[in-house]
Amino acid sequence: MAAPDFLAQLPPIVFIGGKGGVGKTSVASALALKLARSGKRVLIVSTDPAHSLSDAFDIAIGGQTTTVESRLDALEIDPDQQVKDHIESVLASMKDLVKPTLYPQIEKQMKLTAQSPGTQEAALLESIAKLIDQRTLKGYDHILFDTAPTGHTLRLLILPEAMSAWTQGLLQHSEKAQQLQGVVDHLASARQTAPQHPLGEPKQHGVANLSNRNAKIAERLRERQQLFQRVRSAIKNAAETAIILVLTPEKLPILETERAVQQLHEHKLPLAALIVNRNLPDPVEGEFLLQRKHQEGIYQQQIEQRFSQELKTYLPLFPTDLDGVTGLEQLLQALKDCTFQASV
Repeated sequence: MAAPDFLAQLPPIVFIGGKGGVGKTSVASALALKLARSGKRVLIVSTDPAHSLSDAFDIAIGGQTTTVESRLDALEIDPDQQVKDHIESVLASMKDLVKPTLYPQIEKQMKLTAQSPGTQEAALLESIAKLIDQRTLKGYDHILFDTAPTGHTLRLLILPEAMSAWTQGLLQHSEKAQQLQGVVDHLASARQTAPQHPLGEPKQHGVANLSNRNAKIAERLRERQQLFQRVRSAIKNAAETAIILVLTPEKLPILETERAVQQLHEHKLPLAALIVNRNLPDPVEGEFLLQRKHQEGIYQQQIEQRFSQELKTYLPLFPTDLDGVTGLEQLLQALKDCTFQASV
């Protein structure tokens, strides 16, 4: 089965992942160039803390959207800055949602949260979710994510479902508190027949605005939950999202890709294709290269056997580094010429 026009039919959201060092940033950058030069408006985003987009395009790219060339923008998400911005946003919201006497303690706890395990990943996920959710509003036909190594990518793709469940739990807790407020309000009505009732003056007991506070909290949680639900649906929909894994014909990348493919299938995430990068040209000369070519042939056979049902293509190893847009154009040409096909 062959899909010669595979790249021309990519959905709006594309994740390019794989083991570190297999050239996924170069592949993602060349693919972004291809889409942009075909007339699409494209945003390429690096979520890997060890950003390489600036090196790939040979221009400075940071936490603000940078124009690489016509119809192509780039962005490198800074997890530390995302955590800082998120905490500042939460603290600003908390001023309207908690009693003033509690705010200093909440501020202290929120700042400690910045150092907690998983905080960066959660902030990164929310940034990605917002980019996906606002893609049409921002006018992009495609968003490509150059992701961290495979294990991180899988957690990133699966996390929306877990965070949606967590948010639902908070919502239920908030709704129970709101129900309790209703009971308190009912008891407070006893002041009409018992003026000395302890709840006769709710404002004196700090509960007068509790219902309104709960409503604001519940609304914010619902907005967050709905965001994660929309993104989860988009990520699991093959019409909206494609996951492309990059590997090289070597033992460790093959093993990691095999684990990733299995997990993607288990979670019903849309694995679209494999790109086998850095294949030696044919023929080669010299004993060293002949041995490398022989070993590479064995690994290519393993790739065909282990991933027989997956669409895949092979890209060449270039004699020099692919520096800047000029260098990426060599890889771009190889992508234009490649055909994606499965072994069966």
